[in-house]
Amino acid sequence: MRELIVIGIGPGDPDQVTVQAVKALNRTDVFFRVDKGDAKSGLNAVRDEILRRHVTEPAYRVVEIPEPPRDRSPSLTADGYRDAVHDWHEARAGLIEAAIAGELGADGTGAFLVWGDPSVYDSTLRIIDRIRARGNVEFSCTVIPGVTSVQALAAAHAIPLNRVGEPIHITPARRLAASPTGLPEGLDSAVVMLDSGFTAAGIADPDLTVFWGAYLSTPDEVLISGPLGEVAGDITAARARLRAEHGWIMDTYLLRREGQPEG
Repeated sequence: MRELIVIGIGPGDPDQVTVQAVKALNRTDVFFRVDKGDAKSGLNAVRDEILRRHVTEPAYRVVEIPEPPRDRSPSLTADGYRDAVHDWHEARAGLIEAAIAGELGADGTGAFLVWGDPSVYDSTLRIIDRIRARGNVEFSCTVIPGVTSVQALAAAHAIPLNRVGEPIHITPARRLAASPTGLPEGLDSAVVMLDSGFTAAGIADPDLTVFWGAYLSTPDEVLISGPLGEVAGDITAARARLRAEHGWIMDTYLLRREGQPEG
């Protein structure tokens, strides 16, 4: 039976690929890669470097899968956003299913290299579930965890994610924008991901501190931290400059309300 391995490769440093992931890389026949265009070519270069460094007998093939279009309009309602993601996942599932059936032998092993960890804001496992539910192509699925950008952010700033006795909250920026006070009610810390801009710049809270990082764990890593009101402009400008320079940006940040007792 075919096997698909979904491998978390961390946020970009080949040294953060786990031993378990390296073993999985070395038994893969075909690596499936969704092609996101020239603007994201730097991401493919990191994947190529991971394979070059960690695969000892490179007898594998890389199969490119075109990325279907997706409605990313910031004006979408919550229901409209879910519908747009559903349509995008359906289109992706069809293309990936065809690639598996056409490029992977009946007993072959294929793999997807996923940024960070497959369980944190990544669509690969949901799409694989859709393909399996269709029943057109049979395969087993193995998941290899990886270092997340959330962990890399905390390590880069040398801070713990949680405060004493408090929860860790991770949210997409869309939810942050929908909150009138920025942070969800009752929380003093939140990690923000999937931000197409710097949504936190619109939050007026003098007690918030931000720990921001882009291209985490790579030679291009950029870090900014400080009171949100003082550094929001610096982060917004840095994002614009870095996106223009690289053609893409991957960043995340922690917002923390200071002045509150821990525990």
